[in-house]
Amino acid sequence: MPLVSAPLDGRAVGLVAVPDPVFARLMVGPGTAIDPVREPTEAVSPLDGVVISLYHHAYAVMDAEGHGVLTHLGIDTVELKGGGFEAPVKKGDRVTRGQGVIRWNPAAVEAAGQAPISPVVATDATADRTREVIEDAHVTRGEALFTWA
Repeated sequence: MPLVSAPLDGRAVGLVAVPDPVFARLMVGPGTAIDPVREPTEAVSPLDGVVISLYHHAYAVMDAEGHGVLTHLGIDTVELKGGGFEAPVKKGDRVTRGQGVIRWNPAAVEAAGQAPISPVVATDATADRTREVIEDAHVTRGEALFTWA
């Protein structure tokens, strides 16, 4: 069962708390969301794998067994057109759990009028296959967030 680690420090709040119906209704996949601490930080890889998708505000990593995890930094942050986001990796890079993927500042995102809450979802999974999903607790980067079968 793949273990997905928290890519950010903050409070796990569950996907129903995400102010975007695409995530809140599990249309992208099951998982949880993190309301991040409001300070400059680096979002890290939630598992060992390859960066299969990378945008200024979001990234997906797939492990060797084909399990993909999307981390979306904030809601509607695409409107910031990359401002305030910096990626030290690129699409196709191999990353390890806990390795930095995108540097950003949730406080600056919030000051720009966007919600910094960050969904972390298992793509191509169903809700009945996710286990031990953290939805109401403080989490630290690298801590277990959920698993799936």
